[in-house]
Amino acid sequence: MLKLEGVTKFYNDYKAVDNLSFCVREGEIFGLLGANGAGKTTTFRMIMNLIEPSSGTITLNDKKIDYNITDEIGFLTEERSLLLKLTVKELMIYYATLKGMKEEDIIIELKKWLKRFNIEEYENKKIKELSKGNKQKIQFISAIIHNPKLLILDEPFSGLDPINVDLFIDVINELKEKGTMIIFSSHQMNHVELFCEKLLILNKGKTIISGDLKEIKQRYDDRNILIKADVTKAELSKIPGVKGVIIKGDELEVKVADKKYVKDIFKYVSNCKNVTKFEVVELSLHEIFTREVGA
Repeated sequence: MLKLEGVTKFYNDYKAVDNLSFCVREGEIFGLLGANGAGKTTTFRMIMNLIEPSSGTITLNDKKIDYNITDEIGFLTEERSLLLKLTVKELMIYYATLKGMKEEDIIIELKKWLKRFNIEEYENKKIKELSKGNKQKIQFISAIIHNPKLLILDEPFSGLDPINVDLFIDVINELKEKGTMIIFSSHQMNHVELFCEKLLILNKGKTIISGDLKEIKQRYDDRNILIKADVTKAELSKIPGVKGVIIKGDELEVKVADKKYVKDIFKYVSNCKNVTKFEVVELSLHEIFTREVGA
């Protein structure tokens, strides 16, 4: 288990992270979110033992993280850290050797992952010759080739088309099933909702929301109602409790101030013609994030 307890980090007088505590268990995908400058990168660097916290403790399986423990961590950074003049094979041998792997084992694992990501022909290509999406695949392989116990994924889908996003999703879920602890960070809230049962949102270094995603959503009484029927935006806007109506393709999204108003809206819509959809949903993580962080 990864555990952070009361972690604070100062850069001179600037407090980048303020009394941060959370844990990630085996086989768990934990969402660590925040706007730019919220303290995520500093947190990742402290976990990787690249910088020391000013106070508090960080442990992995009850051990303080040092350069021996960091061999058990994989990190896919938002900023690419690939050596462009090396070939894929040379790069992977270099990185994985730093993680304590033997060259013969590196080659076996590399061939396995290149085949999995459909880029076997790039083994002897230089990194600079690869497309943005294929560079992201190589970066991902470099983070997982040594079978880490803890995997940090910062914007892992950057530069990927939908087909390759699905491929990454399959691999991430497989790693979870094998017991890997995963920290997932992305500005794409739909991806976070897809993966993470638990999450924490940072704002200016402080925790503003943490816990189980389902429980977090239940704290909000707002509801969104998706409607397909012969009814206009203007008509729905007049109903008490309706905060706004958005046209989304062939349906209307009605934003309701409180779930207690849903019955009245349903009663109104049920008397309309051609009703094919009336779906009540909780606030999305995107809406919660923008409300809390943007406040």
